Amino acid sequence: MPHLQQSTLLSIDGYRTAPIRHGPQGDIASLRDLMSIKCREFEAIQGRGKSAGPRYHVAHPFHPNRLRMQALDYDVLQRLADWLAEGEKPWLCTIVRTLGSSPRPVGSIVGILESGRQVGTVSGGCVEEDLLDRLRAGEFNASSPRLVEYGLKAQDNERLGLPCGGKLTLLLQQLAAGDRHWIGETLAALQTRTCMERRVDLATGQTQLRAAAHFSPLQLSGKQLVQCFGPRMRLLLVGAGQLSQSLGELAVAMDYEVLVTDPREEVLRNWTGPAVELIQGMPDDVVRARASDRHSIVITLTHDPRIDDMALMEALAADAWYVGALGSARTTQKRLDRLRQLGLSPEQLGRLHAPVGLPIGSKTPLEISVAIMAELTQLKRRTPAQ
Repeated sequence: MPHLQQSTLLSIDGYRTAPIRHGPQGDIASLRDLMSIKCREFEAIQGRGKSAGPRYHVAHPFHPNRLRMQALDYDVLQRLADWLAEGEKPWLCTIVRTLGSSPRPVGSIVGILESGRQVGTVSGGCVEEDLLDRLRAGEFNASSPRLVEYGLKAQDNERLGLPCGGKLTLLLQQLAAGDRHWIGETLAALQTRTCMERRVDLATGQTQLRAAAHFSPLQLSGKQLVQCFGPRMRLLLVGAGQLSQSLGELAVAMDYEVLVTDPREEVLRNWTGPAVELIQGMPDDVVRARASDRHSIVITLTHDPRIDDMALMEALAADAWYVGALGSARTTQKRLDRLRQLGLSPEQLGRLHAPVGLPIGSKTPLEISVAIMAELTQLKRRTPAQ
């Protein structure tokens, strides 16, 4: 009879603690114990007539300065739709090109009314104020889009607060009632984490919309603008330790939407990494609810198979674009053996990137983070993730 030792690691959110089982099959037995507990809890909840949804809660909401790009796009498009429904004729301004330092990336949008109302940003305020003055002065023709450049002179940079040497090219387009159609379809796509591509004829302002299989960078030619609206890649880190903090910093800087989950309340409480969404909950529940589509990445980092393997079982059976696990080659082989015994198919196991990251001899948390982000970048360039 294997020795049982009570553990507090997974005593969360109403679930009874799963014991640690030692011995050759201990990790597998512990996982099966935990899965059995979850099944009994699920049945008990159903018997009481309560919702049996995901058992997790957000321990740390988004910091206001870390809102993901698609949320900002959604807000701008929703406000534009509201204004059009009210009979207004708003202007949509899009950053289509930058040179040097820029306060916002290419693809950023802002909606402006000549009354002064505004949603979104392309500069932080000064460029928007200048645009509004020029709109009120009647400088721009509403019949066709117009390219507007800022930062051509040093005086512009100083007056508008642009970074030294930075240049900004904007596409300014006045919307009309007919634009409600493409905006509505785009909003619906964003709600389901799918991508939509708009093509704007620069001569007429006519917009065509089509579904896109993945996210692609903005393209501007002499005749048209091609802009993709859709979710940025969502990176779910399982485990809130020091490595997650380093990896989270790099991922946020590279424009990923970062979520961190850990069932251990005390670990989340000690988080000192970037201001991202922290979720306390069972790892498989969180993967299922938040990171199971083809725009998602799941990486396990706790070294505890009762946490990591539950997340991996869910992620490998879902549509997540990338699934990775921290660990040595020896640890990886043991993990594969466990997951195979727990019922994962060879095809599902073949999707696991482990040991995670490029083999660059990394040792420290920051070095490992660089190796992981480098592998993600390499794979995205080879086969578009979004």
